[in-house]
Amino acid sequence: MKFRKIGSKYFLRIEREEEIITSLLDLCSEEQIKLGTITGIGAVNRATIGLFDLETQIYQSVEFTGNYEVTALTGNITTKNGETYLHLHINLADENHAAWGGHLNEAFVSVTCEIVIDVIDGVVERFYDDNTGLNLLKL
Repeated sequence: MKFRKIGSKYFLRIEREEEIITSLLDLCSEEQIKLGTITGIGAVNRATIGLFDLETQIYQSVEFTGNYEVTALTGNITTKNGETYLHLHINLADENHAAWGGHLNEAFVSVTCEIVIDVIDGVVERFYDDNTGLNLLKL
């Protein structure tokens, strides 16, 4: 991964075979980023995305392998118990231009991935909510 900081924004290029979430967590740790928004585009050849089932309170995950364009990667950076917490969603398009989307669990870059992080001054913590089974924003 390569990055450049301009003002409050980080421009990232995640390299071939690197995993997106791992790369983002490494950068957040290195640069002490605790709060921000994430947007991105690129291409992956393996990704696991999920859909949260409220009844079971479990993510139903599906793994995609092959060539996929990342048509949208969006999310936020917060903290949970003082540690960096990423909440990311992704849309993938296949060779037929069919789109798939959901909560991003992991994705490996096939060509490149371009991400912009807009850092926000402050900290927003998360807490586990028994009612939903999710880590919600503590506001």
